[in-house]
Amino acid sequence: MYFLISLGAIITSAILFCENNNIVVSRVKINKKVKNSIKIVQLSDLHSKEFGKDNKKLLNKVLNENPDLILLTGDLIDCTSIRYKEIINFISKMSEKIPTYYIPGNHETRAEKYKEIIKKLRKNNVNVLLNEIRTININRNKVNILGLVEEQGSSEAYIKRAKGEFEYKDYSIIFNEFCKLPGIKIVLSHYPENFKAIGDKSYYKYKFDLMFSGHAHGGQFRIPLIGGLYAPAQGIFPKYTAGIHKGIKNNLIISRGLGNSGFPLRLFNKPEIVVVTIENI
Repeated sequence: MYFLISLGAIITSAILFCENNNIVVSRVKINKKVKNSIKIVQLSDLHSKEFGKDNKKLLNKVLNENPDLILLTGDLIDCTSIRYKEIINFISKMSEKIPTYYIPGNHETRAEKYKEIIKKLRKNNVNVLLNEIRTININRNKVNILGLVEEQGSSEAYIKRAKGEFEYKDYSIIFNEFCKLPGIKIVLSHYPENFKAIGDKSYYKYKFDLMFSGHAHGGQFRIPLIGGLYAPAQGIFPKYTAGIHKGIKNNLIISRGLGNSGFPLRLFNKPEIVVVTIENI
């Protein structure tokens, strides 16, 4: 009996280790009017986790995709971790090779070293967007990127939301400016629920092409045929946890993320790199 219990414990530990350390690549194809295809890698919610020494395993997986653009949608650094310098180095190594755009999530904005993190990333040529728009050229295509820092991840905000007193910020001014720009339009927002679940301030009504988000960790535990079990601000059986969701004139792409925070385990929800290829119609 003791042998069977021990064997069961070993097997369970092995399964959980694989579930939390084997990175999967999820591929999405989007058809748009482009002159040449654009390949994008999205990373989110690393939470200071390491995949190999200095995140070399993760770095190699990203660079082996040979992307045109890397998008980082927040919480790469966990607010409880002292290992922020190592993650800055990892992000900087990607940025040395590929244009890299980064927005902070709720963990970075709560971190004691938040201002220092932003300063060091910018010093290392990482494109940090704090409610800013950047326009770049990729493969003869004009690409506009709007990076948002939504103030809704603080402890105070969660308490207000639970009481029904939280008011979402109105980003209509910057969205209206952004949507007038010619070319592909990409929004970076840490919070996927902001796409279509915050009433008249939802983003899906604006005329852009793609929104990239994270935050929900895939629902932490993914139940086969049902989906994620829980996500912050969305509660039990949340809608916006992974994959692609369609808006009126746009699509939301949600990364399940790479690490954990608070609850230390994932189940049926392996760490994920998202690869999006925008191809001509």
